[in-house]
Amino acid sequence: MTIRTRDLSILLPLAIVTIIGIVPCLHADDWPQWRGPDRNGRSSETGLLENWPPEGPPEIWRIAQLGAGYGTVSTRGDLIFVQGTRDGSSVLYSLHRDDGEELWIRKIGRSLQHGRGDGPRSTPTIDGDLVYALTENGDLAAIKIEDGSFAWQRNILEDFGGKNPSWLISESPLIDGNRLFVTPGGKDAGIVALDKQTGETCWTSKGLSDRASYSSCIVAEIAGIRSIMAFTSQAAVGLRASDGLVMWRYEPVANRTANVATPIFHEDKVFYSSAYGTGGALLSLTSEDNRISASELYFTRDMQNHHGGVILVDGFLYGFSGSVLTCVSLETGRRVWRDRSVGKGSLTFADGYLYLVGEGNQIGLAKAAPEGYIEKGRFTIEDQGKPSWAHPVVSGGRLYIRNLGTLACYDIRRR
Repeated sequence: MTIRTRDLSILLPLAIVTIIGIVPCLHADDWPQWRGPDRNGRSSETGLLENWPPEGPPEIWRIAQLGAGYGTVSTRGDLIFVQGTRDGSSVLYSLHRDDGEELWIRKIGRSLQHGRGDGPRSTPTIDGDLVYALTENGDLAAIKIEDGSFAWQRNILEDFGGKNPSWLISESPLIDGNRLFVTPGGKDAGIVALDKQTGETCWTSKGLSDRASYSSCIVAEIAGIRSIMAFTSQAAVGLRASDGLVMWRYEPVANRTANVATPIFHEDKVFYSSAYGTGGALLSLTSEDNRISASELYFTRDMQNHHGGVILVDGFLYGFSGSVLTCVSLETGRRVWRDRSVGKGSLTFADGYLYLVGEGNQIGLAKAAPEGYIEKGRFTIEDQGKPSWAHPVVSGGRLYIRNLGTLACYDIRRR
């Protein structure tokens, strides 16, 4: 185990004086981690545009210096955090919400190149006065929000005997209470819990040695038992958060190529989905003897989500099944409707609408309605030479679209 607290070189523009000593408080419209406040792809904001003009909503600002990467932004107050690359390093940027101005940049580790796109794939996690970032090479860092210095750093592949997945590490760290959860995929360390303040190991998942895939963990209270739900390279799994005990394992929903979608938890049930001809499954979770067991309620071929995520709204699941936007009943697993929409992509929900990003550079707005696909706007973003894979973010009346090295901010408030 190696935990490093030594400060590496950091670039601090003069603008840093505007935030030293200031750690913004959490607000209702913040987006502090992967898939939002509850890791379910949903924003609680209201008062947003119900239709877009032909050219799309007004653009507030655009920057183009993020380097390579597919991760999206996290936000708190006046600050934005996003990962990227610079000078051969995988880095974390702190930006100002008003104009995208760079406040500081932290070099975390060596950047990796890949034929399907270089750089980090993860979204930073904001908690207290720290922001946590995991790079494509397994470098995990806790970084001080006020000045970008390290609180601690370690490499989860080196420390836990994991192997980088084929398309590089893509998960985003989960914080719950005093612990941080990640999936190194090592022997008896498929999932690990760390102390979020020090980086010290709290537990490793004895008996779970699955290699990591590309999905991020979620956490929920089930019959009084705090439970971690994850999607490894081999199975949908559930662990007891207190000690890492493996409580359930379900393999039919996993493919052997890439399990990417984040699980969806709702009322003691959890939904998993994967592509490559597989599908989705709803599991019922029940407790006995201080542990949770899972049983299949149904398996469906109608939702084969690759990497764009699935969102639950009023009893219906929305997501791209293959390349087609699809609505499925959570209760039955049966398809309600499907539409080509913006082509294969990712989505976020806010104020009754789905915000859609097609990997072919199409951005769309559609009602989240089981009655059918109702599009309310669409525009095109510039082709950066590779697919648009970063998920959209809605925060503070703004829509953030990251497209490789470019980050654009749009005003979506209703006038």
